[in-house]
Amino acid sequence: MLGISLNVKSSIIPINGLRHPPALQTNGWYIWGGEIFPDDDGFSALHYSHIATWNPMIVKFLSLPPGWRFLTDGAYEDVWFDEALLDIA
Repeated sequence: MLGISLNVKSSIIPINGLRHPPALQTNGWYIWGGEIFPDDDGFSALHYSHIATWNPMIVKFLSLPPGWRFLTDGAYEDVWFDEALLDIA
């Protein structure tokens, strides 16, 4: 399971994603559309197998390990490591 903002299904760009270490029943991914990170209530649980129907350009990023982030609008993409993502309470 991953955390996803409903606006990803609406093709809001850019698409942002970050991955914390897996916890409980989640794989650590949080994905949202637009420039602003949603509040904690802004994410819904989604099984990763459904992401291709929500927004297929995200699929290739899901193999990134914890600590990685991405940003894409379909034409431009940026992927980088953010060590702070590994240190969560």
